[in-house]
Parts: sequence; structure tokens; C-alpha cells
Amino acid sequence: MERSKQNKAYVLALVALVLWSTMSSAFKITLRYIEFDLLLFWSSLVGIVVLFLINRCIKNPLNFSTLKPKDIFSSMLMGLFNPFLYYLVLFKAYELLDAQIAGTLNYTWPLTLVIMSSIFLRQKISTLSYVAILISFFGIIIISTNGTFTGFGNSNIFGIILAIGSSILWASYWIVNLKDKREETGKILLNLIFGFIFITIYMLVTSKNITLPTGYALIGSIYIGMFEMSITFVVWLSALKNSDNTAKVSNIIFLSPFIALMIINFTVGESIKPSTILGLIFIVIGILAQKFLNKK
Repeated sequence: MERSKQNKAYVLALVALVLWSTMSSAFKITLRYIEFDLLLFWSSLVGIVVLFLINRCIKNPLNFSTLKPKDIFSSMLMGLFNPFLYYLVLFKAYELLDAQIAGTLNYTWPLTLVIMSSIFLRQKISTLSYVAILISFFGIIIISTNGTFTGFGNSNIFGIILAIGSSILWASYWIVNLKDKREETGKILLNLIFGFIFITIYMLVTSKNITLPTGYALIGSIYIGMFEMSITFVVWLSALKNSDNTAKVSNIIFLSPFIALMIINFTVGESIKPSTILGLIFIVIGILAQKFLNKK
């Protein structure tokens, strides 16, 4: 029985892995047909609808009438970070950069989380952990400079700042989320609702025209709303719940950026640069080393 549950956990983790690995391509392709902020508006709305339906099917669905002020405030704060600020910044980064660069730089969030945890949660970082962080940041430099170390080449500097900034926003969201012990699907649903309110206010304040997307823009918005903002999170949480050891499935996610690069090559048409692969290897080595050191 336990073996069956663990096998189920592996299958669910692989499903989540594949879905998340398609996102860099989905972002880049969809942004050819729709503005980055309008994409966030519609994909967030799709995510809310899908997650609401999923939440209604679980044993203890979210009861809006019993929400406490602290729950509302917490979800407002998390919704501000994710989906609003995080995806607004990330989508703009994808608009300005090659998908391979934006996606790989965004993947540095585990390192950002370690640094921010040491600052805000007073968690100690060992000397070896600093070395691991420096290894990953060396990878960031390789990617950002296309391996030349002399300049940013054809890469958009503002886009690079946004891609790295998105990792800071995700780490900020993660730190707030760690302190919130509510049921996950209901919590994410409420976060999405507040995030959608923020993006709606943003669209109105900036006088953006909210139009219904068509064609590839519509397909992409639905796909991202379903598989980036809702369903895949539920699949991943289910994988963790069914595993007898979360490390067994959580380590699978380190394959995601490498699979994403292959998908980008086939779907977006980008030739994957050696500097991207080399930089990503350094980033992953640093993250894995940091993870190993945290266990000791």
C-alpha cells in the first residue's frame, strides 16, 4: 500500500514537472499575441475559476463566511506578491528577453529565498552556504553576459533585472506563505482573488484597455491560467502528500529547467546557447549544494 502511494507520488510529481516545464514556452509564445499585463489579467481569472471548482470538490472547501481578518490580510499580502507583482514582472521579463534567459534567471529563487531568510527570519548561513550561493551567482553572470563576462551583449539589461527581481518577489511570497498554515487550495484561491483585484485596479489606473483575447492569445491565457496558476499546484501538493518522504519527489523538480530548455528549442525556435546551459548547471549545483548543507 505504501509503495503504491509512493508510486502515485512519483507519477503526480512527473506530471507537475512536465506541465511546469512547458511554461517558459507558453509565456513567450502567448506574449507574441497579447500584452504582458492583459495576459496576467485573463490568466488570473482563468486560474480563479479552475481553482474554485477544484476547491469545491475537496473535503473542507474554503468557507468565505468564516474568514478571519488575519486570513484576509495574509491573502491580500500574498496576492500582492503572487500573482500580481510576481507575474507582472516575470511576464515583462519574458517580453524583453529570450525565454531561455528569462526562465533560467527566474529559477534562482531558491537562492534568493536563502538570502532573504537569513535577513528576515534570522536564519544563519554557513561559510560553505555562501560558497554555494556564489557558485549559482557565477551561473547568473554567465547567462546574463552570454558567457563573455564583458557586457550584456544582445540581452536587455532591464529584462535581466526584472527576471532576477521576479525571484525576489517569489521568495518574498514564499516567506509569507511559510507562516500561513491554512489549507493550501483555499489559500491559493483567495490569494488569486486578491491578486486579480490588484491587477484590475492596475489596469484601470494605467488606463489599459481590457479586451477579450482571441486566437493564440486566448488559448495561451487559458493554458497559463490552468496549468501555471491552478491545476499544477494541486497536482504537486498531492504528490508531496502521497510521498513518504517529500525529498524523494521534490528533487525531481530540479529537472524542470533542463526540460524547459528542450521544449523552448522545439516550440519557440530559440537556439539554446552553450552559455545558458553552462550557467544553468552552475545555478543548479549551487542550489543542490545549498540544499545538502541545510540538511547537515
